[in-house]
Amino acid sequence: MENNTLKESYGTLSETVNGLVQDGYSLDFNIQEDCIICHRSNLSLSPEEFQIDKVYRFEGDSDPEYQAIVYAISSIKGGEKGVLVNGYGISADIISSKLIEKLSVH
Repeated sequence: MENNTLKESYGTLSETVNGLVQDGYSLDFNIQEDCIICHRSNLSLSPEEFQIDKVYRFEGDSDPEYQAIVYAISSIKGGEKGVLVNGYGISADIISSKLIEKLSVH
């Protein structure tokens, strides 16, 4: 379910991450096998415990390696908000199918 209060575009990848931080998405999420985690706050969320509020896609015109997806994520129970930046081509052997499915829906 997308958050309609978030902008459709903040600009570049770094401007988008900074804009989301200003909008309250201050945690830095990373993928770990079957969940997303925030090392700074020791927070770990399984696919059932978070929702994706908005997705931003970036494709580089001159550099094919400059392809990324930025997810604005919030926890369902605790209300924590953060950003997950991921490159295209999620590796299925590193993360669980449930997590891939949740991220791929968007």
